Formats: sequence, structure tokens, C-alpha cells
Amino acid sequence: MCANLCPSVVKNPSVAVIDIGSNSIKVLVATRDRSGVVTALKSRTIDARISAGISKSEPQLGEEGMARGLAAIQELLADAAPYSPARTVLVATSAVRDARNGADFRARVKAATGHDIRILSGDDEANLIGRGLTCDPALAALKDFLVFDLGGGSLECLLFRERNIEQAQSLQLGCVRLTERFIKEPAAPLQREERSALARHVRDELQRSGFRFPPAVPVAVFAGGSMSTVRAIKGARQGLALEDTPAIIDTETLGQLLQQLAPMTLEQRKSVPGLPAARADVFPAALATMVAVAEFARIARFHHSLHNLRWGLAAEALEQL
Repeated sequence: MCANLCPSVVKNPSVAVIDIGSNSIKVLVATRDRSGVVTALKSRTIDARISAGISKSEPQLGEEGMARGLAAIQELLADAAPYSPARTVLVATSAVRDARNGADFRARVKAATGHDIRILSGDDEANLIGRGLTCDPALAALKDFLVFDLGGGSLECLLFRERNIEQAQSLQLGCVRLTERFIKEPAAPLQREERSALARHVRDELQRSGFRFPPAVPVAVFAGGSMSTVRAIKGARQGLALEDTPAIIDTETLGQLLQQLAPMTLEQRKSVPGLPAARADVFPAALATMVAVAEFARIARFHHSLHNLRWGLAAEALEQL
């Protein structure tokens, strides 16, 4: 049995998308089914953390981070190869976009793989995340909804009206960035003052952003690895796989999880079922950020979706075949 759809049974043309994020690098191989719906053939994530140092005034990718990133890209390209994609797209977001030596990393990837990396602007990223969300069959009935996607370098905020993007903002509130800025020792328990300062910063940035939160909050969707981790932890406690765990995550659950994890050391967090060890250092900041967003926007619950940036890029690439 194949964990993903076996290449031998794929009939329609496919595309491969590699999303080079600040905290993780992901691949999606996708095609369209007979009804035209974008369908995943292969999906995988590698926690490569290329973004160490992202919070500095002049961010720069480190040698170790670039080496991890290149190795992950090569591994994911190998994963996609059996599907013979008609087009392969590599994109990078906040970490490479903001780094002073981002061009060096792109040149290394080009030399090693033959592929160019497309750098997405914050607006591009937000809009493509929005397009990806519209590929989620669980959201097909939604017309008006908020979308948040928390990555390592940035937080994307979108408002949909009649399934069209009305607002889109990309804010520098990623969990790696805020961990570096506000948490003195990520291996130690999260201090109350650190959490308060981080939450205050998130609220201030949301206020300054000009993003207009509707007074009557519609359905709120949250995508990205941080909320995937929340859902995975919730599922692990019930003996469920991520995909079988209910997608509704209420704000109270986020707050309770933060209270449970904040007193833990990094080594203790690494033993929490469902929490990837590679995310354990930045996860308290991610939780504090999600709670601050929910409180600022008066959101009681989120619908988690796995359909975000990669899906939007896949839909775009399939249209261009």
C-alpha cells in the first residue's frame, strides 16, 4: 500500500510544489480529478528551520540552515520525481525574502537542483494562501470567513466576502521571529513577562496593520504548522491521527494548552505526544500568538485547514499547463 496515491495509478498531468518556509519545507504533488478538483497525490513536510537569526535588524541565513534547507529540497524533489510532474515550482517566503543573503541560497539551490526559487511577496503569499483555502472541500459552503496562517516568519491575515479576498495582510509575527525576539531562553519554561510582552506586541501589530476585523466575526479558519500541531496534540490525547481529529479548535483549548506547556522545559515539551521535537522550542510563542490573535479579534473557535499556500500554488500551476 502507498501512504499517498501510487504514481502508477495517476492518469492526469500533475504538478509539484515545494514551499520553502521559515520553519519547514513542504512538498505537494497534485493533479485535478475528473470533476476538476485539485487532489493531492503526495504531501510531506520536513522541519528544516532555515530561518535562525530572522529577528535581527539585518537577517541572514546561516550556513547550517542553508545546508539543511538544500538537503530538504533535494529530498522532497526526489519524493516528487516518481510522479513525473509536468511542472515543478519552488517558492520561498519570509526567511529567504528578508535575508540579506537570500540570493546566495537561491544560487546554491539552482546549482544543485537546476530549479529557480520564486520569492513570494507578503501580498503574493497571503493571496495564494487564500486560493489554497478555497480548495478545501470542508470549506466549500463558506462565503464570508477570516483566514489566519502562522508560519515561522510571518502571520497572514485574510478576510473573504462571497469567497473573494477582500483584505490580505502579511505581518512579521511568525513563531521563530517572535521566539528570537521575546524569549530569552527557549529551552527553559516560558516566563510570564515574556508571554505578556509577546502578546502585547501581537496586539499592537494587529492594531497598526490596518486590517479591519468585522464587528460580527464570521467563521475563522486557521492554517499552518502551528495549528496543525495543536490538532495533532489534541488527537494524540484521544488516540486519533491528525486527519481523524475534529478540525474545530476553540480558543479555550489554545489557552489551556499554553498553560500546560508554559511551565515545561524544552526537553519536557519534546516528549509531548503530537508535538514534533523540531517545533518544541518555538511552540510556546506560537500558542501565545494564536491566543493573542483570538482575543484581539474576539474569536471563540477556529476551523483548522491543511489547504494553504501549497494548494494555492498547485491550483495556479495546474491552470498554466
